[in-house]
Amino acid sequence: MSSELPAWLRQRLLAAGGSVPFVTYMGWVLHDPQHGAYGSGRLQIGPRGDFVTAPSLGADFAALVALQLVAWLEALPPSSPERLSLVETGPGEGQLALDLAEWIAAERPELAQRLELVLVEPNPGMAERQRLQLQTCPLPTRWSSFADLAAAPVTGVVLAHEVLDALAVERIVADGALWRRQRVTLHGDSLRLEPGEPLEPSQLAQLVPLGLAEPGPQRPSGWCSEWHPGLEPWLRDCGGALRCGQLLVIDYAQEAWRYYAPQRSNGTLLAYRAQQASADPLQEPGAWDLTAHLCLESLQLAAADSGWRPLGQCRQGQALLALGLAERLHRLQQQPELGLEQLLQRREALLRLVDPAALGDFRWLAFARGLEADNALPPLFAREPQNT
Repeated sequence: MSSELPAWLRQRLLAAGGSVPFVTYMGWVLHDPQHGAYGSGRLQIGPRGDFVTAPSLGADFAALVALQLVAWLEALPPSSPERLSLVETGPGEGQLALDLAEWIAAERPELAQRLELVLVEPNPGMAERQRLQLQTCPLPTRWSSFADLAAAPVTGVVLAHEVLDALAVERIVADGALWRRQRVTLHGDSLRLEPGEPLEPSQLAQLVPLGLAEPGPQRPSGWCSEWHPGLEPWLRDCGGALRCGQLLVIDYAQEAWRYYAPQRSNGTLLAYRAQQASADPLQEPGAWDLTAHLCLESLQLAAADSGWRPLGQCRQGQALLALGLAERLHRLQQQPELGLEQLLQRREALLRLVDPAALGDFRWLAFARGLEADNALPPLFAREPQNT
C-alpha cells in the first residue's frame, strides 16, 4: 500500500523501465538533493521533530562521549601532526557536533587549540541547517567529503552516530528455493514491493557468513530481510580520509542469528515521521525517514575488508555507565540551581540513554587505522572495572 505518488518519482521510475531494486528506491527517497527526506532537509530531528536521537535529549550525552573521543585524541603518538581533527559523519542537526566542541573547549582547552571540527554531510539540506547551528562553535569548523579528505588525510577520530543505518539497503526475498532482490515497481499510480531477479553468485557468497546460504524450509516463500552492501564502500572511503586514528560507530545493530532469525519475516526496516513508526516504506516517498538496523557480522566483515582493526564493541548502556553516567546522575541532586522541572527532564534523558528498551540497546563499535597496537588504546568502555 502507498499514498499518492510524487510526480518526480513517477518520472524517474518510468525512465528506469517502471521498476528499480529497493536499494535504488531507498537512496532516492532519502538522499535526492531536491526530493529526498535528508537531501532536501525536510526531516527534523528532536523531541518535536520526526524522531529522537540521543544528542537531541540534551548535552549530557555529548559530555560522556567526549571522554572517549578525547582519550583517543590525547593518546595519539607524538609524531602526530600539530592539527588534529574530530570528524563527524552525517551530523544531523549539528547539535552533537556543537555540544562536543563546547565541552572540549571548556574542559580540554589545550587540546582545543590544536583541534578542528570536520563535518561530512552529503545532503545539502541538512548541511545548511548544520551551518546555522554551528555559528557559535568554539572550534575551527569546515565541511568536507571523504573524497576531498582523501587528498589530504587527517589524523584524529571519526564519529558515526546513527549514520550507517541510513545507508540504502538491499532487501532480499525468499521464493522457496532462491534469494531474490526485492524491487519497487510502478503499477498505474501506485507502488508495489515485488520479488525481482535472483541474487548473483558474488552476492550469494556474501550471505554465507551470515547463515543465509540458501532460504531453506525455515524461511518460506515471502520471507524478507535486509542486506547491507553499502557498508564496505562507506568504510573504505572513511578509511581513505583518515591517515591514522579511530572510528566510533554508534547505531542499532544485532548479531546475525537474531537479525536473520526465521521468525523475523519482514526484516528490521521501518519508516519514521512525526514520532510515528510505520512498516510501510512506500508511503509518502521523500517525506519519511527509512532506517534498517545493522548486522554486527556484516559491519565487522566490511571493516576488516576495508583495512580497519577492531578495538571492541558493547551496548550503549554499558559504555555510558563506564564513562560515568551514574556519577553524573547522582550529581544532579547536588545542583540546587536546577529547577525541579529541569532536574527531572535531565534525569529522564539520562535514564533513556541507558534503558535497554530505549537507547541503551544501541551498539558502540570501535575500530583503528594506521596505529600500532600500543597507540590504538582499547576503548574505555571495554576496560575491566578496577577493584577499589
